[in-house]
Amino acid sequence: MKTIAVISQKGGAGKTTIAIHLAVASSLDGQNTAIIDLDPQASSAKWSDRRLQLSDVPVVLSVHASRLKTEMNRVESNAGDILFIDTAPHSDSAALEAAKAADLILVPCKPSILDLEAISSTIDLVSTTGKPIFVVLNAVGASVKERDDAREAIRELGVEVCDTYLSQRVAFSRALITGQTAQEFEPTGKARGEVDSLHAFVCAHIQEAETA
Repeated sequence: MKTIAVISQKGGAGKTTIAIHLAVASSLDGQNTAIIDLDPQASSAKWSDRRLQLSDVPVVLSVHASRLKTEMNRVESNAGDILFIDTAPHSDSAALEAAKAADLILVPCKPSILDLEAISSTIDLVSTTGKPIFVVLNAVGASVKERDDAREAIRELGVEVCDTYLSQRVAFSRALITGQTAQEFEPTGKARGEVDSLHAFVCAHIQEAETA
């Protein structure tokens, strides 16, 4: 079983959005997929509750961080192929446990000065694990310069940035209201193309981590 932890110490960076969309992409790809929701707000779990009328995959487990290893073992024992861990902001200990358990760490970040200034604490925390880390730019606007400047600022922190990103699109938020994701809400929309590209990037680097 491969595990991807989605971590940011800043609230509102897009952890749940990225975890949910990648998990559904994995499910659509035929993988037995689960999400462990460590955030007390349980946003992933609440989305899953709304989704039950549409689908029972991916499985979402809302657990306390102290139960992380136990629940990971349970997912693996049920033939889990891939697991996404949706973490809480402002929780160093839980985020660190998720990072240690992961094969790959994704750090969402919006291309704004406040988010870019806040990301260094997350990078410092997860870098101690020695796991592969990639920053995912989220809610990217139309400005190419803003996007490129954000990528450069992140690289100066000594961490890699995903080649692909998620734009600021209505589909990403509107789909969640009914327990869907953007690729289900607008199957031929641009948001789906972005999710598919990010999913392909993650899968490729998971394979790299496995062979390293």
